[in-house]
Amino acid sequence: MSLPEHITEIKEHLTEVGLPAKIDAAVILGSGLGSFGDHIEDPVVIPYGDIPSFPVSTVEGHSGSLIFGTIEGRTVLAFSGRFHHYEGHTFAKTVLPVQLSKAFEVDKLIISNAAGGINLRFKVGDLMIIDSIIKQFFMISEPADHNWRYDLEQSAARVKEIATGLGIDTQMGTYLFAKGPSYESKAEIRAFRYMGGDAVGMSTAPELAEAGKLGVKAAAISLITNAAAGVVNQKLDHDEVKEAADQKKEVFASLVKGLIRDF
Repeated sequence: MSLPEHITEIKEHLTEVGLPAKIDAAVILGSGLGSFGDHIEDPVVIPYGDIPSFPVSTVEGHSGSLIFGTIEGRTVLAFSGRFHHYEGHTFAKTVLPVQLSKAFEVDKLIISNAAGGINLRFKVGDLMIIDSIIKQFFMISEPADHNWRYDLEQSAARVKEIATGLGIDTQMGTYLFAKGPSYESKAEIRAFRYMGGDAVGMSTAPELAEAGKLGVKAAAISLITNAAAGVVNQKLDHDEVKEAADQKKEVFASLVKGLIRDF
């Protein structure tokens, strides 16, 4: 499957400013998780706005920078800020980080997000390894024959194994994709739970679908940063998301480092 022309142009620009033609691993950082960039050694930070044909993230908690460097001797490209469909981007545009990862021939792609907990056994601060996706009843990418769901189940089992080896407690569950931008109603959350969703969020599903189509080895992790509407009797607040992410940032960083090394 060929990549869009603008992806080739972006890679050419980035190699001209010093990035290598092949990178070992890529990480897409979700809301509040951008501090992982502090763990990257000898970082080269490139604002999205300085890269031709690159969209700019507008969501609070997303810095909007590309960070290149190393972790334990492996080259890493981190996307600190993503592009959501609810910001006005097409689904084709939201998967740019996955396409660029393919262009740089990454061996592994780690996708993270902040999500609302639907499963009543989950608590704020849990790390949920995504082993399945519910995308409801709308198309999030161009049709493809590739069965990316099977790959996701396989990768989730490996992530669980690595996390256990690091002594990190994790949940396994189904991520339900919602377009956003508003949080879901209590009635929607009840329906989502009935459908089998364990956590809900506004990203990641299009990226996983694109990774499957392009043959990029990918794993996905949700940080449960808040209880979804109706799970607890309080108003949802984006500040809650950032606070929960801050409290879990070191554990998250340890897991991602382990995945960069062993996934």
